[in-house]
Amino acid sequence: QVQLVESGGGLVQAGGSLRLSCAASGSIFSISVPGWYRQAPGKQRELVAAFISGASTNYADSVKGRFTISRDNAKNTVYLQMNNLKPEDTAVYYCNARVVSTTLTYWGQGTQVTVSS
Repeated sequence: QVQLVESGGGLVQAGGSLRLSCAASGSIFSISVPGWYRQAPGKQRELVAAFISGASTNYADSVKGRFTISRDNAKNTVYLQMNNLKPEDTAVYYCNARVVSTTLTYWGQGTQVTVSS
């Protein structure tokens, strides 16, 4: 059973930074396209950043220039570096792994990020 475990969330002031980590139970990231999503209260889950294929990435317009997704396949871990955080970034952040050439998608349990003004 694949498990994705997020960490690194917390409370930060506007303008601050956080780095989220997503550790996989196996080498799932070597056969999948990982990404980060978020869900704010009363809103739908939305894409934040994701790998498209290989090293190509895609970002939501609202986070471009502030967030960076990266991966360490040797550690089976995906990261989301978040800089210049804004109150509107407050949400539960979820790690996602979509297995290539299948319909399989795995989700982590989420980590809360709260940005105070």
